[in-house]
Amino acid sequence: MSRNDDPQFWQQARRHLVRYGGSFEPLIIERAKGSFVYDADGRAILDFTSGQMSAVLGHSHPDIAAVVTEQIHSLDHLFSGMLSRPVVELAARLARHAPAGLERCLLLSTGAESNEAALRMAKLVTGGHEVVGFTQSWHGMTGAAASATYSAGRKGYGPASVGSMAIPAPNAYRPRFAGPGGELDWRRELDDGFEQVDRQSTGALAAFIAEPILSSGGILELPTGYMAALKQKCVERGMLLILDEAQTGIGRTGLMFACERDGVAPDILTLSKTLGAGLPLAAVVTTTAIEEEAHARGFLFYTTHVSDPLPAAVGLKVLDVVERDGLVERARVAGDRLLQGLRRLQAKHECIGDVRGRGLLLGLEVVTNRDTKEPAFALGEAITRECMKLGLSMNIVKLPAMGGVFRVAPPLTVSDSEIDLGLELLDRAIEVAGHRSP
Repeated sequence: MSRNDDPQFWQQARRHLVRYGGSFEPLIIERAKGSFVYDADGRAILDFTSGQMSAVLGHSHPDIAAVVTEQIHSLDHLFSGMLSRPVVELAARLARHAPAGLERCLLLSTGAESNEAALRMAKLVTGGHEVVGFTQSWHGMTGAAASATYSAGRKGYGPASVGSMAIPAPNAYRPRFAGPGGELDWRRELDDGFEQVDRQSTGALAAFIAEPILSSGGILELPTGYMAALKQKCVERGMLLILDEAQTGIGRTGLMFACERDGVAPDILTLSKTLGAGLPLAAVVTTTAIEEEAHARGFLFYTTHVSDPLPAAVGLKVLDVVERDGLVERARVAGDRLLQGLRRLQAKHECIGDVRGRGLLLGLEVVTNRDTKEPAFALGEAITRECMKLGLSMNIVKLPAMGGVFRVAPPLTVSDSEIDLGLELLDRAIEVAGHRSP
């Protein structure tokens, strides 16, 4: 019998765990190392999503293990009104890396928490309360962050925050506004979106919150020029632009921050996931002027784990390793290898409608028909199951009006041989699932 079938384990899981979304894999994960996780039978499973899109240095990285061990023995947690060297040093390092003008930092625990703090700050500084996001967004499961999340989880929980609005994200594969050749006309779409915003607004616009690449929305990348135009829309209305780089930050797209490609500095930048390389660490980074105004107006975001030294030390080490090992450039080079491999699979398998993304954050959309782009949810689920059987962990996003979109985001430390292995296993899984589908 497989050790994954431990009846006591699963009985306790069924009896005592709250199910928080989807179903659990029928595996017991015992350990993880590098690009692999290992189940109770010792079977290696290639992790092509970096855990929850977070473990940019892979699992159990020796430098991270060392700093956690050292820090837990010296300074782990403090009263929130006290400061430590790791906190101040990490804030200074982030200011050096961040887009120009962003030099004040608040260190927190999760992405939802950082977005919550950013939205709270934007509302206080602008005096407004209306927040606009994308209809395919994911910014977290708490209060204002959940109200700005539109890709899932909106039904059954009562009213969202007053003033919540959304516009469609640009989708080059499924354009709502198309030019003469069928290409995405994102300027017309953006203008149309803000025309709707202006009609709905009561004159209290506070912020627009956006991901440079909408991950849970199906790896939708904002086209070149879009972010600058979006920033101008915000300036014209007295809104602040918040960029959520939870998944795109710290090198994953082949730049330290995805917004660098466009030369656009947001008013507030939020980080999480990749900053802690899988451990709970998040940050809000903003300008001196915004922080000074927020402070003058009594900004309050006092939490139990604000400015905790242990996760801050981890964040410093993550930046050390990324810089020392050239992982930003590695994400670009490895991402190109992975992208070309996925495009070869697209040429081979008719069910792959689109391949998109940047660096080591890529998407592969599965359809039943390339001409109609009809979603292939069942096939996508079958491919996911076959991947896991073969030892490849993949994540598929299923949204209305879209096909199943695989999010492919291995660690920045992934080797060429591991990329090739992942592509080989995915190829085999598509073959098997395709033959079994009706």
